[in-house]
Amino acid sequence: MNAPRATARLQLHAGFTLDDARARVGYYADMGISHLYLSPITRARAGSTHGYDVIDHAAVNPELGGEPALERLAQAARRRGLGLIADIVPNHMAADPANAWWRDVLALGQASAYSRHFDIDWHAPDPALRGRILLPVLADPYGDALARGDIRLRQGPAEGLFEIETPGGRYPVAASSIPRGFGGQALLRLHDPRGRDGRERLHGMLERQHYRLAWWRTAPDQINWRRFFEISELVGVRVEDEAVFDAVHALVLRLYAQGILDGLRIDHVDGLASPGAYLRRLRQGLARAGPARPAACAQDRAYLVVEKILAPGEAPDPRWPMDGTTGYDFMDQAGALLHAPSAEVPLRAFWQALTGDTRTPRVQLEAARQRMLERHFPAERLALARSLERIARQDARTRDWTANAIDRVLSAVLRAFPVYRSYAEDGGRGQADREACRKALQRAAALLDARPGGADAALLAELDRWLDGEELPGLEPRARAERFEALRRFQQLTPPLAAKALEDTLFYRYGPLLSRNEVGASPDRFALSPSAFHALVEARARSHPRAMLATATHDHKRGEDARARLAALSEMPEQWRDEALRWIQALPADGAPTLADRYMLVQTLVGAWPADWDASRAAQPDGAVAQWLERVSQWQLKALREAKLHTSWTDPDSAYEDAAGSQIAYLLDDPAGRGLLGEIAAFACGLAPAGMINSLTQTLLRNTLPGVPDLYQGTELWDFSLVDPDNRRPVDYARREALLASARSAPAIDLSAPAWRAGSVKQALIQRLLAARSQLPALFAQGACIPLAARGARAAHALAWLRRRQDQRALIVAPRLCALALAGYACGSPADARGFWADTALSLPDEMAGGAWRDATDGRRLRPLPDGSLLLAEILRDMPVALCLSVDA
Repeated sequence: MNAPRATARLQLHAGFTLDDARARVGYYADMGISHLYLSPITRARAGSTHGYDVIDHAAVNPELGGEPALERLAQAARRRGLGLIADIVPNHMAADPANAWWRDVLALGQASAYSRHFDIDWHAPDPALRGRILLPVLADPYGDALARGDIRLRQGPAEGLFEIETPGGRYPVAASSIPRGFGGQALLRLHDPRGRDGRERLHGMLERQHYRLAWWRTAPDQINWRRFFEISELVGVRVEDEAVFDAVHALVLRLYAQGILDGLRIDHVDGLASPGAYLRRLRQGLARAGPARPAACAQDRAYLVVEKILAPGEAPDPRWPMDGTTGYDFMDQAGALLHAPSAEVPLRAFWQALTGDTRTPRVQLEAARQRMLERHFPAERLALARSLERIARQDARTRDWTANAIDRVLSAVLRAFPVYRSYAEDGGRGQADREACRKALQRAAALLDARPGGADAALLAELDRWLDGEELPGLEPRARAERFEALRRFQQLTPPLAAKALEDTLFYRYGPLLSRNEVGASPDRFALSPSAFHALVEARARSHPRAMLATATHDHKRGEDARARLAALSEMPEQWRDEALRWIQALPADGAPTLADRYMLVQTLVGAWPADWDASRAAQPDGAVAQWLERVSQWQLKALREAKLHTSWTDPDSAYEDAAGSQIAYLLDDPAGRGLLGEIAAFACGLAPAGMINSLTQTLLRNTLPGVPDLYQGTELWDFSLVDPDNRRPVDYARREALLASARSAPAIDLSAPAWRAGSVKQALIQRLLAARSQLPALFAQGACIPLAARGARAAHALAWLRRRQDQRALIVAPRLCALALAGYACGSPADARGFWADTALSLPDEMAGGAWRDATDGRRLRPLPDGSLLLAEILRDMPVALCLSVDA
């Protein structure tokens, strides 16, 4: 197999198995996809809809069809020239008794062969947790649950074995805790919680387990094992241990050696203790497995990408032996390119008027981080502070720094840390790490009002030294271990803190324009100029030319086409502000929900209104409209709880949530509400063509610029999905297959107004772009990418690049910040739209002037001007975007 040319991400679960994926191989092959990119395939908890809650790394999930189904998929893919890439989850597993490793640790504690497989602090400061694992699984405080009989002793899966049963699961009982001389039923009666004596005996038995049952609310304060983010159902795995690494990766390395898998995607690489060392070990394992691959599956090396969020200005660590990221960075950059920078000030002012909050986004993010540190990650924060205190006490110069002082200064650094994490464990800080830490210390000093020469400034300098990862000569082994432990804790705390504060808090609190609230985005970057965008394209091509390019994922906040539609609002900020304010004020509210929450609802309604619906459907809503509003209602509830301002997952305010939900009910059930929904829908329908123009721009860029384009399942048609689980709904493949068959049999793309509304224009464009990549793989994989200048009245609105390799050349042309003016393309009136370009022309390098070009979507030959340039009205005669190939190519 060759390196991926284009991937398609598929979400596997019991409702869409490996055999279901096999049935779609032909469709994706016809689309031009080279590799299917599968969500996790290892065995997960029963009924898992995503696969990230792994319970067995050594088995292909039987709910997906098991290994035989995976082999059938691989064989079917091979017959059509496709490969397979699998998403793997080395960072965590399900903290579930169905996980044999976890269950063994619960049963045997530190004596378990798997006790070092998980990141557990067996020496917690709380005496009640020393040598024990906190299990925060009870719905109510322990004493209440025990008194109510929610905790019971039950017969286990085999004779002589017993389990503790709670409403949330069954947990093993340590053999040493079972009194001698009692049989099954007698033992159960002896520990029956319905009587006081039985309840006391049951409590005594529970106190002798290797785990401590607790109320779920204790987790933030008392957890003594690393979780994935703040999810107490997922436990961190120590893949930095060689034996653990081998156990976790044995299956995928074998599948690679057998030629079943061709590449891997690493989930949450920033959660690992040593990402660089991990990737080197994995790359070595894949290299050792490579020679065993069947001859038909031979490839130079495995494709390897990582899930990694990059902050503005951040690049992947150059020490990592991998092909790039999974594309969140491109998704953000392409989105920012489509936003008019002039709209940021009026839209932010409007938001500030609605909220009364004039703080900058960065200050608001710091406040969100502070909340996370105080209420969601206090156990992790305090464990890090204690670790740093132990380092301080090893040196007479620093032993007087107390845990409280360290915690206070550390918290300021964590609030200010500008990226997901540093990688100082990998031979010390790299240049990017040093810059990130410099910024964090500078901002922390401001937050602390730490004056030069003062105590806080001195302690900040010590923290910086303790966490720099440098190998100090003469350091005793114990002191070296303490420093590594503190650095590990710091670097494994900053990623979940960053993600939960930004993606799962601020992006639901701060919403001048929701199209910029997306995974991988930053509230500090509203727009991106063409030159800045190209610099990022060029840097990626230079360092990671095989990185994925994504515009939709299983984690996105809203679909790529909903974002593209909302982006068009940046071309009309004042008109949008006036319309939005009128609708906000028309929604009935008695103090709740707030103006800000109503504005976010209005944006969501406009962005997600289906492209093939007329506004008239709002007047007499049918079942489909009711279902759509129910989806919006589910988004609204999640958004309100994630914001943590008026309600939350941990402390839901039913009155506020009901008030918010009643507004959606008003739009469906009340005549006045249906009239209001009709107005919003009419606006959305009017905006939709502009959104489609933006959509095709980002579609063109994703499929033609340097990198590997990734197609998220179903998004080849318009994607107006909302946050998960909405973005993981079943895909209507029958419809897509029928549309594709029609498109492939036609000489040109159907550009009628119905085809635009149905989304088949987008699907056909993707298919033709990928066909060009297939015909000229070296050009798109290795060719230079040169920005081209336009001249004329509309030059500022033209995006153009030349891809060139030897005698192969391609022109990439798209519009920017003129989607409203080009709406005619999407309404079946291309002549009206192309008139916008007037005399604007694309200048070509001298050696190409006058060359012959053809449109890759329909084969049409282009007519250059006498000076060899090409008019935009000629290039974009029928569509708002174009890929043109030199006739020689």
